[in-house]
Amino acid sequence: MSVLALPVTVRALRAEITARFVEAGVASPNAEARDLISAVVDQPRFWPVEHGDDQLNEDVVAAVRAATERRASGMPFAYAVGKAAFRYLTLVVDQRVLIPRQETEYLVDLVLDSTRKRGVVADICTGSGCIALALATEGRYERVIATDISQDATAVARTNAGHLNAANSPADIRGGEMLAPLSPEDGITAIVSNPPYIAPDEMADLPSSVRDWEPHQALVSPNDGLAHTFRIVADAPRVLQAGGLLALEVDSRRAERVRDYVSEHGAYRDVMLHRDFCERDRYVLARLR
Repeated sequence: MSVLALPVTVRALRAEITARFVEAGVASPNAEARDLISAVVDQPRFWPVEHGDDQLNEDVVAAVRAATERRASGMPFAYAVGKAAFRYLTLVVDQRVLIPRQETEYLVDLVLDSTRKRGVVADICTGSGCIALALATEGRYERVIATDISQDATAVARTNAGHLNAANSPADIRGGEMLAPLSPEDGITAIVSNPPYIAPDEMADLPSSVRDWEPHQALVSPNDGLAHTFRIVADAPRVLQAGGLLALEVDSRRAERVRDYVSEHGAYRDVMLHRDFCERDRYVLARLR
């Protein structure tokens, strides 16, 4: 990458990054250059267009160039800039956690609607904390609890919780395997999870941006991708109050199998499949009898 001498305007830096992205084969290099600058300086998406003549200080230029090289190496955009948008939040993300997906944003909508934004919610396999923190900031819950077996993931989730104003009720983040950190005394009225659901033999078919960068522990589940999901279904009655909500994001290819497992378990009623914005079966919701 041809490096411009300081001081550097936003327009010149964007041209520099675009050229680097063209060289690296990044798709939509001009748009990505704009978005990368916006993300690093924490400004709206089109800020670089409107502020092309602004000069950037040396620290900002260095940060932008470092993020550029990470992206040019093939690192996913969110990891390259160290943050991702999720609903109304901007979250810290890195290779310790999955990058939040748009599909999971709709899972939050389903939980908000189904709980009327009240009660005590537990988010299992929280990762970055995206679900738990969205619920905590958008709902009026008595408490939101988040669990993850990965110490790296809980560290990221706690960082994200710490960035929120205390008035926004950040989640109670607990380390431990799935539902193990929870007890009946928590008074949980809803359990939500986007657990690992990729079968081990499907990893090779994932895009390289996922397979080569995102944490496999948060992606892969044994038993044809169903082990984590089935364990949540089986263990939830131990801590979930009667009438409480179970809300799961699932692989669309196995959504009917999950629905049938929940229906046949015997502890649940009102089992329903919900579709994502691409009209794929993606979420299973049920109530504890």
